Amino acid sequence: MGQKCEICGKTVAIGKQVTTRGKAKYLGGVGTKVTGISPRQFRPNLQRIRITDENGTPRRARVCVQCIRSGRVTKRIKN
Repeated sequence: MGQKCEICGKTVAIGKQVTTRGKAKYLGGVGTKVTGISPRQFRPNLQRIRITDENGTPRRARVCVQCIRSGRVTKRIKN
């Protein structure tokens, strides 16, 4: 299944975490130095909600918050 939105297909993005040390020059220091660069992952904010699909049948889906806020997903209404 994995970290993937079922509506827009948003998945994990790969990036880097940069670790610095030192005091910034504008604060009176000699400047910040990069002490390490580590790989990291940016995961989508997925929520497991009940939705109504195209056929009108309710089901559970893992959907990112941007799809919920933008209205691409219609939440199931309880009767």
